Amino acid sequence: MTGGAHPPRTRSARIGLFAAGIVLGLMAEQVVLFAVPLLIYQDSRRVSMLGLAYALEWVPYLVAYPLGGILADRDGGPRLFRFANAGRAVVLASTVALCLAEPGWTIPVLMVNGALLTTLVAPIHMAIEKVVPQLGRGEALARMQGMVQNMELLSLALGPGLAMAAVVLLGKVWLLGLAAGMFAVAAACWLSVPRTAAAPGGGDARSALAELRLGWTLLLGNRPVVLLAVVNFTMNLALATTMGANAAVVTGVFGRSQAAFAMLNVFAGLAGLLNLAVTPVLLKRYPPKVVGVVGFVLACCSLLVLGLAHSYPVYAIGFVAVEVGVAYYNTFNRTQRVQVIPSEHLGKVMGPFFLICVLAFPIGGLLISTVGAWSGPQHLVAGLALLLAAVGAVLVPLTARSLQRSIASRGQGPADGPAKVPANTLTDSLMESEAKA
Repeated sequence: MTGGAHPPRTRSARIGLFAAGIVLGLMAEQVVLFAVPLLIYQDSRRVSMLGLAYALEWVPYLVAYPLGGILADRDGGPRLFRFANAGRAVVLASTVALCLAEPGWTIPVLMVNGALLTTLVAPIHMAIEKVVPQLGRGEALARMQGMVQNMELLSLALGPGLAMAAVVLLGKVWLLGLAAGMFAVAAACWLSVPRTAAAPGGGDARSALAELRLGWTLLLGNRPVVLLAVVNFTMNLALATTMGANAAVVTGVFGRSQAAFAMLNVFAGLAGLLNLAVTPVLLKRYPPKVVGVVGFVLACCSLLVLGLAHSYPVYAIGFVAVEVGVAYYNTFNRTQRVQVIPSEHLGKVMGPFFLICVLAFPIGGLLISTVGAWSGPQHLVAGLALLLAAVGAVLVPLTARSLQRSIASRGQGPADGPAKVPANTLTDSLMESEAKA
């Protein structure tokens, strides 16, 4: 894709479809995240049920991410992305049919649906993780990773906004059907993305287990990546409680409508639009480490605001600030980690890495269903915000120094220098396509 073999117009079209596939898939995820918690909470009116559903939804990640990493290394990414998105479309279409045929089965069907969807999310994320470094090589990597992160924030505006408008015409169950169609289109968008960097490997269970062992060995022997995984786990634990209890806090504690629930993510997505312009400028003037630390501090402070807020407007401001802070932190997180992992083993290492990180989500769901149901979800968020700040004060500087030393030892250039991006790169074209979309 980065070579000159294809005419510029054809290459630009492929890049545009690459970006469109990611955005459509992320938008469909946001539509599901809008509809499912509301359906469960409004049907049961119990915070504990919402937390249990959230925990069960994320348990499959513990198996799916290591396997997804192996598949991404073997496949190269594009075909895995297409198959997994097509699978999500089939799962959601089946869920809609069952919910309409047997309304009394809604909650168990949605719980099973969530488990199946998250099983398929892992290979999609691993496919993107594998392809992005191929597109943003060298010094362009920081801007490429920042662009992908901002695409996620952009989907927060487009997905819930679409859901809020469509729920009036379709209803919450049929919103899942809309998401199924979006997943199918996302899969089709990546038909033009060529398979590259596929690694040979056996297809039997023994070879898969050997690759899993290799991934864990490489991860545990990579000190900066282990430290980064611990920081990410703690941040994800705080974020998991926030996201898992969001519907209950907005519609229950503050007594707001489902439209107010959707607007939270819309506001966060609008902040993502601003970040599309701001992040590349920041990365030209400041090293990724500085951007990441500022984002981490902003996320900690904003999570504490969410836990202490007594009104919906204050809660909404805190929620948007959390998303912005996480976006800045992830620019550092994503840029640095791929520079200290051998590219041929990226999927094998990132699978266990993500497993550690996403373990926080089922734990967060269980905390919501127990501690949150007893003390209130906001008190739980406030406590985890303080825990995150304490862990970050110790580990974030240590992690940044360890990453810097590791990158320097691998001869990939200084990690703390400003991210300079040459003009007319593939990354620039991709960012332009996304901005127009």
